[in-house]
Amino acid sequence: MSLRKIIHVDMDAFYASIEQRDDPGLGGRPVVVAWPGRRSVVCAASYEARRFGIHSAMPAQRAARLCPEAVLVPPDFARYRAVSRQVQDILKGYSDLVEPLSLDEAYLDVTVNQAGRSTATEVARAIRTEIRTRLNLTASAGVSTCKFLAKIASDWCKPDGLFVIRPDEADAFLSGLPLTRLPGVGQVTAQRLVKLGVQTVGALKRLDRTVLEGEFGRFGKRLFELARGIDERPVMPDLPTQSLSAEETFDRDLDLDEMEPAIRRLAGKIWQAAQHETRVAHTTILKLKTDRFRILTRRHSGERPLRSGAEFVQIALSLRQRVGLDPGQVYRLVGVGLGGFREPDASVEQSALFLQD
Repeated sequence: MSLRKIIHVDMDAFYASIEQRDDPGLGGRPVVVAWPGRRSVVCAASYEARRFGIHSAMPAQRAARLCPEAVLVPPDFARYRAVSRQVQDILKGYSDLVEPLSLDEAYLDVTVNQAGRSTATEVARAIRTEIRTRLNLTASAGVSTCKFLAKIASDWCKPDGLFVIRPDEADAFLSGLPLTRLPGVGQVTAQRLVKLGVQTVGALKRLDRTVLEGEFGRFGKRLFELARGIDERPVMPDLPTQSLSAEETFDRDLDLDEMEPAIRRLAGKIWQAAQHETRVAHTTILKLKTDRFRILTRRHSGERPLRSGAEFVQIALSLRQRVGLDPGQVYRLVGVGLGGFREPDASVEQSALFLQD
């Protein structure tokens, strides 16, 4: 059986790079993409900002303290999605097997590629060149025989790099890596492995599979395989959207009535994004975070899909009535989402037309 050729493409500081590209005055400056407000968190940071220790999910106020000269720019997700679609169009010119992971990264299986290039490295190099030429953005790429190794490779050479892990190099490359380089291994899992005498991937490889499964259950089998560079997951093209959502953290805690403008704002953005989907949403989602960080989620699903942005807004607003907490409760965050995406049902749509007068 021949080995697969997998590429992981990861756009460099995607949101911040788009802002720097579209505003020449931001070039070379530390750019932080974040909503204004004292409770806002960082969505993205340019590499100039990252040198100060700024990273995604960090409180924006802390980012400003770390780098007083940082330029804070509010996110524009409609623009980021549009650029992401341009990137996906480029990738699909090289393979029919493209699996987007998010707006800024994707896997490609180029075992058979449309460009007719003999090696995956050549394909990755051509992709990066085309992204730079057409979009004036940079991307890093990792090449290997499976998803897991390709993603590690792309992380290894960021920003604006290309790294290849060849089959005969994989074992030596993995052996010296820290455990947290493995997907699914955070600090808690790493500490449990340290107690077993394991501190590197090479040491993990020496553990018997039964020991790992006894300690971690099904994830033990996954650890056993990852330590050996085994990842049989295929590249899955055109995975359907499961949900779309956006959220906003308030400058001050709000009660349910006060958050109506934010719900309307978020719902409008999500509805606009949903117009690019071929499937239709049946579920409206309202997410709330209390002042004590308790997270609440309320949903409404219908047999027929949502027909308009106005209907989506009204259902989202009505879900506040199902929260069930004390009327005096205040909240620090609200999120709005669409879910339950399905293929359009022609019979339902046709019935709806006859019901209108």
